[in-house]
Amino acid sequence: MTEFMLHARDITKSFTLHEQRGVQLDVLQAAELTARANECVALAGPSGTGKSTLLKALYGNYRVNEGEILVRHLGSVIDLVRASAEQILAVRRITIGYVSQFLRVIPRIPSLELVAEPLIDRGIAPQEALMRAAELLERLNIPSRLQSLPPATFSGGEQQRINLARSLVCDWPILLLDEPTASLDAVNRAIVVELIGEAKAKGCAIIGIFHDPDMHGTVIDHVLQLQQINQKTQESPT
Repeated sequence: MTEFMLHARDITKSFTLHEQRGVQLDVLQAAELTARANECVALAGPSGTGKSTLLKALYGNYRVNEGEILVRHLGSVIDLVRASAEQILAVRRITIGYVSQFLRVIPRIPSLELVAEPLIDRGIAPQEALMRAAELLERLNIPSRLQSLPPATFSGGEQQRINLARSLVCDWPILLLDEPTASLDAVNRAIVVELIGEAKAKGCAIIGIFHDPDMHGTVIDHVLQLQQINQKTQESPT
């Protein structure tokens, strides 16, 4: 069996609601997930079952109460649960890409520079990085005449495409996607599905939350169904 790129096991996460007299909200308990190269795992289940919480935990945004998140990074395996802040930042810079539903950037930064930035951070020459960023933005229907504008200039759907371009411009070993096509029209959804499929074909291990039925008929290989605590199973889609 192919080695995992990311393996999470016994993940338990709860939140303490201080404004509600310290009530503890249990979200995940003993959750497990494995993602391998050339595979796409979808997180599914009703609202409130911990899909976004699990995705954020896999990126190190949330510290879990128990468990381990093993990531294959530069030839070794790192447990993000016990990793230092410096190690987590290194993993985010090189190994794990993340596409959230929201684009948070410094105002007035041109969209082209924003998309090229992850490539430059990896040591790609600025001219080449800008060229690759421009090509991807064109493919996502952000024409060259608009690429010098900051993201705040654009509509929600256009901002999401810039957000996607920023992550998809790199060849990530692991890619986390939080509803990547949620605010897109049919034409641009199809382009994004195609790009995600290409990333998977290059060897990327993809984990995401997908409400787009086209994703389930194309790139998704496994579904992790989140229902109730202690009732989570990973299965092949039907």
